[in-house]
Amino acid sequence: MNKSITRKLILRTLVIICLIIAAYFIIPVSVPIILAGITAFFLEPIVMFFKRKWKMSRKIAVAFIYIMSVIFISIICYFTITQLMSQIIIVSKQAPYYISKISEMWLHMQDNISKYTEDFPAEVSTSLQNTTLDFIKKIEESFLNFFNYTKVTAFFSEIPSLFISLLVYMIVLFLFMLDLPKLKQVTYKYLKPSTAKKMKIISNRLKDAIFGFMKAHLLVSFIIGGVTLVGLLLIQPKYAVTMTLIIWLIDIIPFLGSIIILAPWGLYHLLMGNTSIAVQLFILAVILLIIRRVVEPKMMGDHIGLSTLPTLIAMFIGLQLFGIIGLLTGPFFIILFFALKETGIIKWNFKI
Repeated sequence: MNKSITRKLILRTLVIICLIIAAYFIIPVSVPIILAGITAFFLEPIVMFFKRKWKMSRKIAVAFIYIMSVIFISIICYFTITQLMSQIIIVSKQAPYYISKISEMWLHMQDNISKYTEDFPAEVSTSLQNTTLDFIKKIEESFLNFFNYTKVTAFFSEIPSLFISLLVYMIVLFLFMLDLPKLKQVTYKYLKPSTAKKMKIISNRLKDAIFGFMKAHLLVSFIIGGVTLVGLLLIQPKYAVTMTLIIWLIDIIPFLGSIIILAPWGLYHLLMGNTSIAVQLFILAVILLIIRRVVEPKMMGDHIGLSTLPTLIAMFIGLQLFGIIGLLTGPFFIILFFALKETGIIKWNFKI
């Protein structure tokens, strides 16, 4: 009896080790397929919503959502590759010119610092000038490293492989979206009835949370877009509509935010001497950041089924532990915990 148990334990251990080794080699080359599966899971609540709302067949609902997703991804890729990257190449080629402009601005700033600190003690004035000089040098070094022409061209050499990965991702995404119910049925065949029931409950909880997350994030993005448009109409009317659209498109992506555009824009005006515009842009960036940090937890809590306090705590702890990914997934871990507790997989009944 003991020998039989030992053999089973050794066999299971060997299987687990083989699976870990296989995952180590397979997962890195299967990223597009894994992402396609995750995306299909995220889009499933929207597919079901369209099926119920407009009485569509699954194929039509999947085709509609898939086309919308392709259009959205295509727009993002267009702006990223054809617009942003072309500008990066131009800037990388003109880096010496911009460095000389920064040097001119540094001389101008140094004159101003000398004027403002002429009544200060000599040690304080010298220390302040040295600190500012070090700061400008770090900006120059960062600028040259970021816009290094070799790095930019090396990135572009990777575009063909990125394009192939994107193509695989889009094809597999459509197939996953189409066959997700069948894949679930196949998975449930290998589960006990009680386990399958628990998995369905957990899956439904996560689906509702994901759909609620998307709705909440979209609503917050529209609020951000409206505030941005009003703010830019007051600050820079000439570029208000264009920059609002760009900021909204970037802000709607969970990993990014409006500050990515407004902070460099404000810094540019500050270095060019347009202090008033720079301060206004920085204030707008802070306002948008406050709106996102205050309104987002409330809307997230309302739409994913958590109160504001645990949502905010989960987002903060997730951010501290795992960065941006933790910020997004923190509330889902809370929902997953409650779902596991509800199904009895986790037993948490104690008194002190």
